[in-house]
Amino acid sequence: MSDLVVEKQGTILSLTLNRPERLNAFSEEMIEKLTAEIKQAQSDESIKVVILNGAGRSFSAGGDVKTMGQASGPDVYEHIGRLNECILAMQNLEKPIISAVHGFAAGAAFNLALASDFIIAAEESRFVLSFSQVGLISDGGGLYFLTKVVGPHRAKELLFLGEPMDADTAYKAGFLNRVVSLNQLKDEVTSFASRLSQGPTKAYGKMKKIVNDSFHLTLEQVLEQERLTQVLMVETRDHQEGISAFKEKRKPLFQGK
Repeated sequence: MSDLVVEKQGTILSLTLNRPERLNAFSEEMIEKLTAEIKQAQSDESIKVVILNGAGRSFSAGGDVKTMGQASGPDVYEHIGRLNECILAMQNLEKPIISAVHGFAAGAAFNLALASDFIIAAEESRFVLSFSQVGLISDGGGLYFLTKVVGPHRAKELLFLGEPMDADTAYKAGFLNRVVSLNQLKDEVTSFASRLSQGPTKAYGKMKKIVNDSFHLTLEQVLEQERLTQVLMVETRDHQEGISAFKEKRKPLFQGK
């Protein structure tokens, strides 16, 4: 049985972390396959949206606690290198990624969700950065993403104390886009993904890149990126379709071209 289940329905690619007996704790196979699928999605024009979710009772427990303490420094270096490659692939994918969270999103799994573009969570979800509880620092980009959402003071509180957040607290803090009941989660995520899949994929991808880059760019640099990118956008078929649809008072039929 694969540690990652891959399903494609139309223009939507669903990637399911699949170690339910271990609460989908990360394995080498899981992370490598997840990275490969995300990179493949970049070149596959038929894919418009990616959904990331977990099998069984939880999204993911993150790092496998049962194997902690057994790995050497070089082993850890290699493992985090694989995780880093996955996080960067998610950030570089010029298509929307939605994380559908239920149960626990713990440690690096919380950071994996933060690396996506949207998080939709079930009401019973819990989010925790438990690294400090086992004498570790956060990895998987948590020290980057967390600070961008809540600022350094709140980020350090979450990181140092390792206290769980419920979905309502996470939503109010700005981590989540939507919170729904568990039995509505699949339908809500599917509906959200379907709506995105009908949008202008190229414009989404360029906006995602500039938004992500904006954390280390000056205002002047962002303005110039917007200027240069808009020159490309006005030449796309989607822009022409959007203008035609507006004039004809109908819904645009974007093709991602």
